[in-house]
Amino acid sequence: QVQLVESGGGLVQAGGSLRLSCEASGSIFSINVMGWYRQAPGKQRDLVAAITSAGNTNYADSVKGRFTISRAKNTVYLQMNSLKPEDAALYYCYMSIRTGWSQPVYDNWGQGTQVTVSS
Repeated sequence: QVQLVESGGGLVQAGGSLRLSCEASGSIFSINVMGWYRQAPGKQRDLVAAITSAGNTNYADSVKGRFTISRAKNTVYLQMNSLKPEDAALYYCYMSIRTGWSQPVYDNWGQGTQVTVSS
């Protein structure tokens, strides 16, 4: 059983910064991709940023140059700078986790953390 716990969301003024964290716990053999998605009311869940175990990163065009994803052991971070009202959403962390050397990779999601940006 694997659990992802997020933290760091909150209310910030436009132009401000927030740092999201997501830690995985439980039976973990390896973690391949870690990422952050976000979903605003009435919209689909979209990829914000992702990072592989090799450190390769991928960002949505809308956040390039403002957001930075990083990882350390079983934790993924999202540093969000120069926040805009359109960044407001429920942010979910994602990890593709293998629980044993012979086990398949499973998708795991956090419960979501709210980011609100006031104009």
